[in-house]
Amino acid sequence: MLVLLPPSEGKAASGRGAPLRTESLSLPGLTAAREEVLTELVDLCSGDEDKARDVLGLSEGLRGEVAKNRELRTAGARPAGEIYTGVLYDALGLASLDAAAKRRAARSLLVFSGLWGAVRVTDRIPSYRCSMGVKLPGLGALGAYWRTPMAEVLPEAAGSGLVLDLRSAAYAAAWKPKGEVAGRTATVRVLHAPTRKVVSHFNKATKGRIVRSLLTAGAAPKDPAELVEALRDLGYVVEAAAPSRAGAAWALDVLVDEVH
Repeated sequence: MLVLLPPSEGKAASGRGAPLRTESLSLPGLTAAREEVLTELVDLCSGDEDKARDVLGLSEGLRGEVAKNRELRTAGARPAGEIYTGVLYDALGLASLDAAAKRRAARSLLVFSGLWGAVRVTDRIPSYRCSMGVKLPGLGALGAYWRTPMAEVLPEAAGSGLVLDLRSAAYAAAWKPKGEVAGRTATVRVLHAPTRKVVSHFNKATKGRIVRSLLTAGAAPKDPAELVEALRDLGYVVEAAAPSRAGAAWALDVLVDEVH
C-alpha cells in the first residue's frame, strides 16, 4: 500500500543535526528536479525580500519564512514526519505509533511537496515554505513543473498494490495515476453525515485518523475493494462504487457524525 499525503502549511523548526543532502532522499529519480527547485527558491529568497514574499504568497507576519528559505542548504535537517505538523499530522500521530506501525509508515507514506516533489516520512529535510501553488520566476507553476519527473518515478514507487490518495487538489496536480495504477487507486472524501458536506478541518483530521487506524491495525488491503472492507472493519462508515470506466480511480466517501 502506498499512501499519498499533502504536506502541512505550518512546519516544525529545522533540527540541529547535519544539513540536507538531496542525494540521500528517497525517490532518487527526483534528485535533479529537487536541486533545480531548491536553487531557484534559495536564490529568490536571497534577493528582494518583498518580491520573495509576493511570489510565495506570504503575509507581512510571515516575513521570517523568507529568511528560513534562504538558509535551506545549511539548516539542520529532521525526519519529514517530524517537520510536518498541522491537523492531519496531529491526528496521524506518527511519534506515538508502536514500532511495527512506524515501520509500516516508513514504507507506505509519501508526502507531496512543492519543494521536494515527494518524500518519505523518514527522509531528513529542513523546515521550509514553498507550496505546490507557487510560481517560481525561473520554473513557473510547481504543480506543472513536477508532472514530468513524477510521471517517470511514481509508477514504480506505486508498485503493484493499492494507492490511497489523500492529497488536496493542489498536490494531486503534480501526479495523476494513470492506466492500471489508476484502477487500483482510491481517493477519499470525508463528509459530515447529517449534512453530507465536506468540512475542511474535519476532513484533514479524519484522514489522519484513517491512516493511523490502518497502520496500527497492520491492515494491508491490496486494492480499493479490500480497502473499503478494511475501513468498515475498523469502524468507519464508507460508501464506494467501482469506477464506471477503465483507468479511473475509485472514489470513497467516509461519513462521520461529529465535527471535531
